[in-house]
Amino acid sequence: MKQILVIFSMALVAAAFHACMNNGGDDDHSSENLSYNFDIRPILSDKCFKCHGPDANKRAANLRLDIAENAYAPLKETRGAFAIVPGKPEESELYKRISSTDTSYQMPTPDSHLGVLSTQEISLIKRWIRQGAKYEKHWAFIPPQSPAVPVAKDAAWPKNEIDHFIAKKQQQVGISHSPEATREYLLKRLCLDLTGLPPTAELTARFLADNRPDAYERMVDELLASPHYGEQMAVHWLDVARFADSFGYQDDDMRTQWAWRDWVIHAFNSNISYDRFLTWQIAGDLIPGSGPEQKLATAFFRNHKITEEGGVIPEEYRVEYQIDKTKTYTKGILALTAECAQCHDHKYDPISQKDYYQLFAFFNSTKEIGLYSGTFGDGIYAKDPVLTITKPEIDTLLSFINNPDTSRVHVSVMGDMDTVRKTFVLNRGQYDKPTYEVKPAALSSVMPYDTIAFPRNRLGLAKWTVDRKNPLTARVFVNQVWQEFFGRGIVKSAGDFGMQGDFPSHPELLDWLAVDFMDHGWNIKRLVKQLVSSATYRQSARMTPELINKDPENIYLARAPRIRLKAELVRDLVLSTSGLLVPAIGGPSVKPYQPKGLWEMASSGRGSLTAYKQDKGDNLYRRSMYTFIKLTLPPPAMIMFDGSNRDQCEVRRLHTNTPLQALIMMNDPTVLEASRVLAQRLVGEEKDQQKRISTAFRKIICRNPTTKEQQILANYYQEQLSGFASGKLNAKQTLKVGEFPISTNVDMNQSAALMKVISTIYNLEEAITKS
Repeated sequence: MKQILVIFSMALVAAAFHACMNNGGDDDHSSENLSYNFDIRPILSDKCFKCHGPDANKRAANLRLDIAENAYAPLKETRGAFAIVPGKPEESELYKRISSTDTSYQMPTPDSHLGVLSTQEISLIKRWIRQGAKYEKHWAFIPPQSPAVPVAKDAAWPKNEIDHFIAKKQQQVGISHSPEATREYLLKRLCLDLTGLPPTAELTARFLADNRPDAYERMVDELLASPHYGEQMAVHWLDVARFADSFGYQDDDMRTQWAWRDWVIHAFNSNISYDRFLTWQIAGDLIPGSGPEQKLATAFFRNHKITEEGGVIPEEYRVEYQIDKTKTYTKGILALTAECAQCHDHKYDPISQKDYYQLFAFFNSTKEIGLYSGTFGDGIYAKDPVLTITKPEIDTLLSFINNPDTSRVHVSVMGDMDTVRKTFVLNRGQYDKPTYEVKPAALSSVMPYDTIAFPRNRLGLAKWTVDRKNPLTARVFVNQVWQEFFGRGIVKSAGDFGMQGDFPSHPELLDWLAVDFMDHGWNIKRLVKQLVSSATYRQSARMTPELINKDPENIYLARAPRIRLKAELVRDLVLSTSGLLVPAIGGPSVKPYQPKGLWEMASSGRGSLTAYKQDKGDNLYRRSMYTFIKLTLPPPAMIMFDGSNRDQCEVRRLHTNTPLQALIMMNDPTVLEASRVLAQRLVGEEKDQQKRISTAFRKIICRNPTTKEQQILANYYQEQLSGFASGKLNAKQTLKVGEFPISTNVDMNQSAALMKVISTIYNLEEAITKS
């Protein structure tokens, strides 16, 4: 009986499938031409390329569907058949197999676990074949061309070209932009985006009183000129560069790469053009006449993990370091998942294993610090390539480095051997399984590597990377910057512009921005100003039922995104609004409050980082980007707020919401200490209880509280004050948090009650969002 039911059910499914196929064919002769890139390639990539794509090792039936000539050719294993016959889907083996219900004939096969194509997907492929089955090069590998800027119907709304592209797409999907945010919200958003810090009361008052037509533009320019702009921009690049303060792996001793972090901040503040920014980091040591700044920049690639264990095989880890450099380059700069080709030809993108090791070869002659003898501390810097920076050099050539003492600064940088090391394709990526030799060359599927224009060294790679004909570099960086300001990239998969990545939501805008960026000298500050000056950026973040229904992910930007601050900025906001923040730029990493015993539990018992030694004084209140990052145990509070653990290149942070985040905001010593310090200052400066609460609210939330909010907080204050006054609650014990001195000149009970109120304000969602 059970078997009969199963057979009957399968028959019903088959009948429904054929009915859908018949219905789906109604638009088979639609006059609208399909795009291979945007309509067909995603289907083939998901369902077909695993077995019929670039990977020769996994290719079935000797059939490639990612190349037109192969797809049109006669099938070698099916006599007289063709995978695709342009114009004739009924004669095309591809269409016949994807539309079949016979599991012995159907593609994808059941044992591939790729799943059958949907009715809509089958219909699209049928239409595409009927229209001629025209192939196109992958969109990201076609050099961007600057499209004509469309004209928005609402001529009064756009502030610059960006808005015209956004308005066009909104019109296509049937939604409209939101009104501009209030000036308080705009200023908060702008300050957090450009400096990572909330506006001060003085800045807010000045901006609100400025009635000049260009008041907003003036504020943008002022914030772009702030030294904190470089800090804010650097946070993302530190993720890309996997910057940390320890070597990683088991012993995980301390390293001193922080001078490179100072350079990154300096580079953004100085507005070094992006092409130069990349060139120095890729090959600053190879530039003729290069100085210490250019060499320091190459620490970008040396931020990889380094083993300190004595029993390892040196060659195995040396190869691992070059693999890390290759991945950082391809993911962080080109947004390609080239690491898939380390062991075999890429299954989806046109990157062969040979292509991978040709790129790998640029890094294969790099000298590496040898830590295999188990030495620690300054002893590791006795070997090349290390840039040793003296105090006189800091005072003259490298004044942006914030070295608090007169000691030398050691930084791991790039440097090549005198003799070029041969590079071989490694069988299955194994360091001890070389096959045939290859020469350095970049990915030909992206852009040919002309050895006349681009020599076979890292400087040649740098020139290839920033060449105007390179289709990826400008697009990828523009997309990353867009992501930082709008919450998601125009290409959502910011680290994958390949065939498995997301398609751009606004492809014309992405190309226009990329070309405009290059046309104006790869000027990063100019790009940032374009984004924040747009009407798109200035919109209110208020959500309406219509927008939630039509565009829940805010892909078409009919409102400003509601985004929680990055992990570092959550703590920075607390420190800044309380008055605790020490705003010094750069310098060695610091160790603020952290739960006891964590490093001890994760330590091997060797090296200088076996126990966490908390700093004192000003170092407790530095910006969070300077917090010491131990790779085997990153700062727990930042990890809870989705900070990067920095053990590999990351170009996009996740946004999660967990109860642990709320617990941190309720119990973290920094939050409680900041609440106490701000409370005591307000009690000492302001006699009116209501004014104290509203002032604290405005400092943290950057707007005045509503009547209801004020009343709720006032009631909570009175409730807490009564508890402290009656002795049910202990004011002295409540205030005893953190190392900043407790003021004895103000009322303890009022201070403790207001501290509880301020802690509550810090816990409001609006406090740690930039919207």
